[in-house]
Amino acid sequence: MFKKILSFYFLLFISLITFSQETYYSDVDLTLAGAALKDVLASKITATHTTTLEYTSGGPDVWDATKATDENVANTNEVILYYGWEDGNDQDITNDISRSKNLQDNGSGSDFVWNREHVFPKSLANPILDTSIPGPATDAHHLRAADRGRNSARNNRKYGRGSGNSNYSSLDFHEGLDGPNTAAWYPGDDWKGDAARMIMYMYMRYGAVCLPTAVGVGSKEFTEDDMIDLFLQWNVEDPVSDIEIARNEYHENTSNYAAQGNRNPFIDNPYLATRIWGGNSADDRWGIYKNSDTEAPTAPINISLSNIGLTSVDINWTASTDNIGVTGYNVYVDGVLEAQTTNTNITIAGLNTNTNYIFTIVARDLINNMSAAGAISGKTLEDTEVPTTPINLSISNETDSSVKVSWTASTDNNAVDGYEVYVDNVLKETTTNNFYTVSGLNTSTTYTIEIVAYDIDNNKSDKSSSINATTTAGNSNGITELFISEYAEPSAANNKAIEIVNLTASTINLSDYSIQKFSSSGWTWKDDYPLGNNNIVPGDVFVIVHADTNNSLLLAAADKFGPPNIDAFPYGYGSPLNFNGDDPIGLYKNGVLIDVIGDTASRTKHIENITYRRKSTITEPSTTFITDQWETFPANTFDGFGSHTSVLSTNNSIFESFKMFPNPTNGNFVYFNVTEDATINIYNILGKLIQSVEVTQNKNSIDVSKFSAGIYMLKINSGTQFINKKLIKN
Repeated sequence: MFKKILSFYFLLFISLITFSQETYYSDVDLTLAGAALKDVLASKITATHTTTLEYTSGGPDVWDATKATDENVANTNEVILYYGWEDGNDQDITNDISRSKNLQDNGSGSDFVWNREHVFPKSLANPILDTSIPGPATDAHHLRAADRGRNSARNNRKYGRGSGNSNYSSLDFHEGLDGPNTAAWYPGDDWKGDAARMIMYMYMRYGAVCLPTAVGVGSKEFTEDDMIDLFLQWNVEDPVSDIEIARNEYHENTSNYAAQGNRNPFIDNPYLATRIWGGNSADDRWGIYKNSDTEAPTAPINISLSNIGLTSVDINWTASTDNIGVTGYNVYVDGVLEAQTTNTNITIAGLNTNTNYIFTIVARDLINNMSAAGAISGKTLEDTEVPTTPINLSISNETDSSVKVSWTASTDNNAVDGYEVYVDNVLKETTTNNFYTVSGLNTSTTYTIEIVAYDIDNNKSDKSSSINATTTAGNSNGITELFISEYAEPSAANNKAIEIVNLTASTINLSDYSIQKFSSSGWTWKDDYPLGNNNIVPGDVFVIVHADTNNSLLLAAADKFGPPNIDAFPYGYGSPLNFNGDDPIGLYKNGVLIDVIGDTASRTKHIENITYRRKSTITEPSTTFITDQWETFPANTFDGFGSHTSVLSTNNSIFESFKMFPNPTNGNFVYFNVTEDATINIYNILGKLIQSVEVTQNKNSIDVSKFSAGIYMLKINSGTQFINKKLIKN
């Protein structure tokens, strides 16, 4: 790639500094390994960090350092742009490999500038890095010249896997600026090693302030601390570049105007990362490790299996020998690294039943020489035991077209995988919960319901005892129409959504309903989007989201996606779900406007970057936007979608005396005060459903002992009334 071509210009320079790197470490015991080596190197780079740069000042500051260290040796009036790969011949300026030093970002608003990329984003550190305070935020070892537009695209996204040039990762996602499913950022084949070694430096230099787990998507399973496999892999795959070497040489020499005085050890010798954290062997640029011991341990022998169960097996073997010493063993299951151990036995769990596996053991020494593999095959036991039969069936939440059936969860020798719901002896649906709402039923009709449990091997229990359920006649409760209950216009991306609620006493079919956008193009209603032949039962909601929605909360709540985000008739670029804050949304019935979010007379971005939620006391639609009917929340608030809290009258609200305590909690149980039976769905901060429970006046607690510390969202439903609560576990 283009960056590697620059090597030609560094040949003479490199010959002068080949041995200077090791001199810097003359007082460091490089025979150490693991945490001990990490600690002595941290002490070294901290002690020699004698100049702390300002972010922007009269000098010396980070601008000065970056212009010097990232200089293009082919044209010393330019800097090399991190993430870049192209020499400026195409129409995309964001991928340029170089740019004039004079075009640093001065706040003018020009696109053709470069700025300082924090390889460790400020907002991902703990505490958040502050550029007004010299320290981690101004450490030049992780600040690189980058095109402003490409830097902005990366934003504070974590690094993730990819291939080719810099771009969003299509493989790794995380909780970030776009919500739980924020795409990670791949720096590019030519830059991933640079990224890894800068992150390693920041972690070594600043410890828990700059954790690799906070800035990359990967696993720390095989390291003793927060280093992750992603950066160890990149350190191996992308060798040290001449730009990295030049940066180190500049900063050690304190006679340079903006030099810090210290070096990045992982640029000097990438193998130091292998020595500390393990993994595949990186380049030993000094030759003092790999060349000092070339003998691999003997292969593990006498491998045997014992205690073979449904999903686990014990593996034993005879210890390997080595000329220096065996430091541990890698254990592979079907060729995939499963565990590392210093013992000669291990238990492998989480296997599938009745399945053949190949278990492989490889010994390693301190220099990461790997032995020949020893292997053995084995098969887990077959599961023939059926789950227990579901018991204690009960019926609740009867409407004119649906009923809810609940039961006591079954047990199994391995794991219950789900339940089959039979209505009048016909399989209706499967569910993983111990309750299910049966819909699509006729009014004033009695049905017979039975439940069957099945495990992950599809062993099925006997049918439960049957229970009868009768739908209602759908009598009026005084509410006659649907209305918009929630609206989300996010600060970024296309996580746009509209929620419609049914508070009537009858199931309503949506075939007569549609939504339109009051478009700023002509200031008129347009792009009528039918909601289709879908039913909303009493108390339920219907959520329509933009076709490009990637937020997990919205995806979980979505009942319908908007038109594709392409220029195609009749709904160009996702309209009407492509609203941007100056486009009110209207709910239509048979072509007549019945409800609206937004003021058509405003014609400004008055509902931009915000979430609106209809107050629980509102029971009817309105063709006029009345702000008093709505609660407002910050942009990217999506936790309310999927249910709507309604209080039809203060006197008959079952949540009037509802209580949840203690909250926050640091104990094992949370208690509830309810006047009616209720279903509680508990979601983690990523929007994943982690537990569903039924609470009553007699069974009024839930066990949270296994919950990790954090914030959880509880969606509580009783009859046709809903409420959302937050639970904090300390």
